[in-house]
Amino acid sequence: MAQALHYKDLGLVNTKEMFKKAMDGGYAVPAYNFNNMEQLQGIIIGCVESRSPVILQVSGSARKYANQDFLPYMAMGAVQMAKALSANIPMVLHLDHGDSFELAKSCIESGFSSVMLDGSHHPFADNAKLTKQVVEYAHERDVTVEGELGVLAGIEDEVSSQISHFTKPEEVEEFVEKTGVDSLAISIGTSHGAYKFKLKPGEEVPPLRFDILEKIEKRVPGFPIVLHGASTVVPEYVEMINAFGGKMDKAVGIPEEQLRKAAGSAVCKINIDSDGRLAMTAVIRKIFYEKPGEFDPRKYLGPAREELIKMVKHKNEKVLGSANRI
Repeated sequence: MAQALHYKDLGLVNTKEMFKKAMDGGYAVPAYNFNNMEQLQGIIIGCVESRSPVILQVSGSARKYANQDFLPYMAMGAVQMAKALSANIPMVLHLDHGDSFELAKSCIESGFSSVMLDGSHHPFADNAKLTKQVVEYAHERDVTVEGELGVLAGIEDEVSSQISHFTKPEEVEEFVEKTGVDSLAISIGTSHGAYKFKLKPGEEVPPLRFDILEKIEKRVPGFPIVLHGASTVVPEYVEMINAFGGKMDKAVGIPEEQLRKAAGSAVCKINIDSDGRLAMTAVIRKIFYEKPGEFDPRKYLGPAREELIKMVKHKNEKVLGSANRI
């Protein structure tokens, strides 16, 4: 990129005030991942119609897909779109699962208002050192930083782990002090991807480890906590995908009631990626199945976008509690 951009010039905000309001109000800000225009439009319209703040997330691979020079202007367009719909909702452009200082730096220089440095696969000391390096660079530019302690199982984009490692509450306080991070992603039983749990017939999804969350809250009171891998893997979408030629056997996610409970705690950011993918894929599969001659992208991406709007509004209103918070 020839010239550095600052997120304020794009109409974006960082997470500081957003998280403070969420903590005070007992709700979680939705962090929706997107890769293309229709996903971004669906997220924005859903948040405008439910009057919710929003964190727009892209992974490193999604940034490559959308094009790193094009992406900031998509975010700027999203801000303008919301204003045209008569809602000046707070928006953050956030790097999800950044794995290096160089990637975080590049995102900051291209207009991101928040970045995540995921050093959770490194030993504690290396994770803290790398995270602190990103924090120092970001804070000089008024950009907020999310770190991570603990490892989530599952696969999503370039993030992959066979097993989860729950966050150790005794490490959280030291990590926050050493790094200066603005928020922290923890592992308490959520998981990446659409296949979060391997359940036998009759088994239920294991509850999240709220005991770990409570210990963390006591060690860093008032500090913003983040949940990754928090899609509910909406059964209705899984059934639609399977009914119209797909194959998503045994896909299962986090129950809504557990996420509602988490949103009332120190958890003030909840990440949702798989559910958005499922909503759009389900509709597209149905259209292709029922109208095999359809080849106009507007005729299948348009209805898929409408379904995403519906899903976003439901999450904001019924699960995260972020509706009507602007």
